[in-house]
Amino acid sequence: MNRGTITISPGPRLRVAMVLAIIADALQIIVFPLFVEGAESPADDILDLGVGAVLIYLLGWHWEFLPSFVAKLVPGVDLVPLWTLAVANVYRKQKRIVTAIEGSREE
Repeated sequence: MNRGTITISPGPRLRVAMVLAIIADALQIIVFPLFVEGAESPADDILDLGVGAVLIYLLGWHWEFLPSFVAKLVPGVDLVPLWTLAVANVYRKQKRIVTAIEGSREE
């Protein structure tokens, strides 16, 4: 392995964030509609605030988290796995940044 080579691999914080996002989306899509009154549910709001806080703690603030908060206010949008998409987008952007840095080092 070259010393100048940077490899991108999901670290433990990113893995935990992805698992948390998947669990939160699964709860909101599958479990909560069965037992709770839907989009106006306080349980949904508490879950969103908790997940958002933990994701910010794990990954830092990213603009990708803001649409997840805002979209949860629109009825029916809860059926889209927005937390999972936000975490995947954070990983994709970090990977692109490191690739750009690696490319500039080669030049």
